[in-house]
Amino acid sequence: MAHIDYYFSTFSPFTFFAGLRMEAIAEKHGATVTYKPLDLMALFARTGGTPPKDRHPSRIEYRKQELRRQAKKLGITINPMPPGYPPNPAPSSYALIAAQKAGGGNLGELVQAYGRACWIEERNIGEDDVIADCLGQAGFDPGLAGGMMLTEAEEYARNLEDAVNAGAFGAPFYITDGDERFWGQDRLDDLDLHLAGKL
Repeated sequence: MAHIDYYFSTFSPFTFFAGLRMEAIAEKHGATVTYKPLDLMALFARTGGTPPKDRHPSRIEYRKQELRRQAKKLGITINPMPPGYPPNPAPSSYALIAAQKAGGGNLGELVQAYGRACWIEERNIGEDDVIADCLGQAGFDPGLAGGMMLTEAEEYARNLEDAVNAGAFGAPFYITDGDERFWGQDRLDDLDLHLAGKL
């Protein structure tokens, strides 16, 4: 059975734009998935990337255009610079890690709930009440919010190390158990073809 390690940031717009396509691809091919939320800014620092705010003006402008275009393709409207952006990704990531252990809900829906809260609803996904609402929307116990434990913090830090060691450098990033790497929501068709043995 194929397996996908899914590295992502809970506030990444491109993670949000992926929707539930990766989950559908995994189901189609009988693949298992491990969700590995991480600190994207730390990943950039470790792998030669630059945070959006520190990029050359041409790259900043291109990112704005790309956000607008990708959102339009999906039929949604986002604020390309929501209030308080970027939020602290740790609390929402800890809650997702706890939810993955607890089960009972839909992790893909939880990632999407975080994205909607940040990019459409302009809510701060670093706040416990927003995280609790997102957990509930995805079928998880809202009480997982704010109950962050040492084990979740340790796993969050380990996800960053795993990403660096596995060759990930952005988000979303998908790595199969055969070490095939796919960066970005626009590479999901390639992931599908690879799992089908066609690529």
